[in-house]
Amino acid sequence: MSEELFEPHNIIVTGGCGFIGSNFVRWVAENHPECHVTVLDKLTYAGNPDNIAGLPESQVELVVGDVCDAALLDRLVPGHDAIVHYAAESHNDNSILDPEPFVQTNVVGTYRLLQAARKHDVRYHHISTDEVYGDLALDEPRRFRPDDPYKPSSPYSSTKASSDLLVRAWHRTYGVRATISNCSNNYGPYQHVEKFIPRQITSILCGIRPKLYGDGRNVRDWIHTEDHSRAVWDILTKGHMGETYLIGADGEKDNIHVLQAILERMGQPADAFDWVRDRPGHDRRYAIDPTKLETELGWKPIHTDFSEGLDQTVEWYRSHEDWWRPAKEATEKKYAAQGQ
Repeated sequence: MSEELFEPHNIIVTGGCGFIGSNFVRWVAENHPECHVTVLDKLTYAGNPDNIAGLPESQVELVVGDVCDAALLDRLVPGHDAIVHYAAESHNDNSILDPEPFVQTNVVGTYRLLQAARKHDVRYHHISTDEVYGDLALDEPRRFRPDDPYKPSSPYSSTKASSDLLVRAWHRTYGVRATISNCSNNYGPYQHVEKFIPRQITSILCGIRPKLYGDGRNVRDWIHTEDHSRAVWDILTKGHMGETYLIGADGEKDNIHVLQAILERMGQPADAFDWVRDRPGHDRRYAIDPTKLETELGWKPIHTDFSEGLDQTVEWYRSHEDWWRPAKEATEKKYAAQGQ
C-alpha cells in the first residue's frame, strides 16, 4: 500500500532542458495541465531550450541557472511544493576524461538542493541510475534490486552513488521528504547525439560509419523515456518517503544487436560499422528488477515492444535533423580525438 496521494501543483524540474528531463516536462504538461513546472537548467551542451519549445508559457517556465547556486535556490524554491532532480553530468566517457564537473553538479548540486528542500519543507525526488550498482556478468540470471550494495565503476556512477547516499542521509537525519529512483538506459526523442542510439542513427544519416566499443556484447536494459516519465510521476505522487524504486522495462539487449537493428532499419548491411577500443572500466551488463515499483505503486511499462520503439526513434531523428545537426560535428570531432 502506498501513502496518501501527493498532488503537486507547482514543481521545479532541474535539468528540464536535457533528454529525460525535457521528456518528463512534456509528459507533465500534456497529462497534468493543473501542474505548473519551473524548469531550472544551466544550459550546458546537453541542455537545449528547444526541447521544451512550444509548451504553454502559462504552465512551463524556464529559469537559467545552476543547481549549485545556493542563493538562487533560496529565491526559487519557496512557493513550490516539489523538486524533481534530473540535472546531472551523465556521460561516462566525459567523466573519465574530466571528473570535476561530475563532482560539482552531481554531488555538490544535490547537496544544495537537499538543503533547499530541507529549509523550505519541499518534497524531493531524486533521479539516479542503475550504474550505481556496478555491473552483472553476462551469464548471471539475477537483476539489480533496490537493496543491492553500491559498486560504481566510473567517475560518473560514483558521483551518482554519492548523491543517492546524501538523499538517504538527509531523509533520515533531517526528515526531508525524499524518494530515489534508479533507472536503466533511456531511449527516445530529444536525446543528445553523444549517446549510443542517437549517435548510431545520426552517423548513418550523415554517411558516417557507426562505431562499436569492444566486442559489442555489453548488455543494457532499455526503457522508453515516456515509461520513465510515467514511473517518476507515480513515485512522486504515491511513493513511500525514504524509499528507492528501480525503473526498468525488461529490455535487455546487447550493443551489437541494437546497432544491427538500427542498421537494418536504415537500409545498411549488418556489418557496416567499425570496431573501436573499449572504454576503460566498461560495465558488462545492467538489468533492472522493477518488481517493487510494480507491486507497490501499480506501474507497468506501455512501450514493451523495443522494435516498435526503435522504429519511432529512428523516424524522429530522420524528421528532426535541424535539432541534432548543430551538435553532430563537434561530437564526432571529440570522439575522433579519443580514437572512438
